[in-house]
Amino acid sequence: MKTEIISSGFGGQGALTIGKFLAKAGMGEGLNVSWLPSYGPEMRGGTANVSTVISDRPIASPLVTYPDILVALNQPSIDKFGPNIRKGGLLISNSDMCPHGIKRDDITVIEAPMNQIAKEIGSMMVLNMVAIGIVIGKTEIVKYETLEADLSGFLKKKNPALLEANLKAIKKGIEIGSKS
Repeated sequence: MKTEIISSGFGGQGALTIGKFLAKAGMGEGLNVSWLPSYGPEMRGGTANVSTVISDRPIASPLVTYPDILVALNQPSIDKFGPNIRKGGLLISNSDMCPHGIKRDDITVIEAPMNQIAKEIGSMMVLNMVAIGIVIGKTEIVKYETLEADLSGFLKKKNPALLEANLKAIKKGIEIGSKS
């Protein structure tokens, strides 16, 4: 098993965090992982992306050119990385920020109004957790329990209210992913 993921969006949407938490959970489950962020002066407002690889074998390179999964939080992310999704791959897009989507019939596309879901939960800071939930709900690449433990360790003391919102967002994403 080897899954290559690109997560991309505007700086501040949490695209890099998606890759980080998936890699951390994979590592916690004894898998080989790599996490390679790409951002620069565009960090706030411009497009930032991260390549994440999760595998049961050693990983030769952290670079992802043809992802199995693209998580696109905005339309420029689809425009840039969508054409390179492997045939049979998966596109998870934030329909609130991806008005044009992609014209491909050789991949699975899951569109979800992530901005709207995050607002309903009460914080735009959980938009990326909705995306993580969709990934694991659709692919089961890592277990929810592993993510919950990681987030709890990270946020329990620092921001318990945000922890609750994050877990709610992941569960909502899992619901969407598992039904798609």
